[in-house]
Amino acid sequence: MIKSQRYIYNLNIALDAVFANKFRSMLTALGIIFGVGAVIAMLAIGTGARQEILDQMKLVGVNNIIIRPVFPDDESQQELWEGRFSPGLTLNDAYSIKEIIPSVQRVSPELEISTFGFHQGIRRPVRIAGVNPEHFELFGLNVVYGSSFSEDVVTTGAPVCVISNQVRAVFFGNVNPVGRQIKVGNNWLTVLGVVEDRITGDQSVEKLGISEYGSLVYVPVQTVLLRYLDRAAVSIAEVEQQRTRTGRRGRQMVVVAGNAAEEAEPAPKSYHQLDRIVVQVENSELLTPTSELIQRMLLRRHYGVEDFEIIVPELLLQQEQRAKDIFNIVLGAIAAISLLVGGIGIMNIMLASVMERTREIGIRLAIGAKKTDVVFQFLSESVLISITGGLIGVFMGIAISRLIMQFTDILTIVSFSSILLSFVVSAGIGIIFGYMPAKKAAQKDPVTSLRYE
Repeated sequence: MIKSQRYIYNLNIALDAVFANKFRSMLTALGIIFGVGAVIAMLAIGTGARQEILDQMKLVGVNNIIIRPVFPDDESQQELWEGRFSPGLTLNDAYSIKEIIPSVQRVSPELEISTFGFHQGIRRPVRIAGVNPEHFELFGLNVVYGSSFSEDVVTTGAPVCVISNQVRAVFFGNVNPVGRQIKVGNNWLTVLGVVEDRITGDQSVEKLGISEYGSLVYVPVQTVLLRYLDRAAVSIAEVEQQRTRTGRRGRQMVVVAGNAAEEAEPAPKSYHQLDRIVVQVENSELLTPTSELIQRMLLRRHYGVEDFEIIVPELLLQQEQRAKDIFNIVLGAIAAISLLVGGIGIMNIMLASVMERTREIGIRLAIGAKKTDVVFQFLSESVLISITGGLIGVFMGIAISRLIMQFTDILTIVSFSSILLSFVVSAGIGIIFGYMPAKKAAQKDPVTSLRYE
């Protein structure tokens, strides 16, 4: 009998043995099934987490620093700021950062206003985003129709805008909006272009200080300050109101029932001209020193009042990635342990099978079977059980990943590499943990085995 025929014959014997004990074979494969399913599910969670980090990095841009205004939110901060003046976060701050700090590549001052848009009888809520031309490059926003702002448009404060694709669909439908006008708030703006859709999550918006792109109408920041809102501008009425509040701080307030609303101080008006400044640094290694320079520079410009906060999104995302990596490593280790337990289960069952089939082994050896034939037979049984369990575990892992994404809103991505890895590992477990029982079976003495009852 040629070698290939011997292997096929031994494989058929192994298949007969597996199917002859279906229930025991399935119980043996359970450890592999759950282990492979857990590995695929954990790898899918890890891949999904990495994809979320990459998507967030695309949203916040590369090597960005975000500067946001802050307000006194408790009595201790109010007392600390009492009698101290700060111009707030202004357009001049953004220009100074760009001109003075050499490591800064781009600066995008931003100001947002909620209002309504009007076009041919359609009225919908929109948000004005006062930006400069560098904003589109900084965040990688592609203008799919028309063009973005030119420097002349920005410096003159022209009534123009670039709208998001969602705003285009709501107000213009399938009509090309470039060159047409839309009324935003109290001003008519000429549409210069349309930017592509980009989806962000509420968590990303809150944590990283980025904007939801759907309902935005991009307007030059100078246009917004001239034609819509400039919180840094102070009117005579506001000066008189502030003087009145300052004069009343010294006397003791007596609030009785029914007069609380009359005696309550009105909420302080925001004096910050901008809602945020986004600074792009040339190299990620310069993020920390640049943020420290910006901190010191703004403190001087704000006369020692720290009414701003500096956020480095890349560092936050790196910390989040490290935390998720640790979590995935722990879960992966647990899944690997389950695979190890499954392999030990295969070895135990195969050892028991060798003890039960001692007479069968003796007969095979007596009629001319080689030790390699016996090794291949029992090794084939363990590999068949582990591969079958691995295949079932792959489908189980895919199903678990889908269920996790559906019921927990956690992004899971099942990759081909994870399926291939799990399949290879399951086959390897069958070989590693099946070899010792197979070798033990081949080492049995035929005479002794034939006497075994």
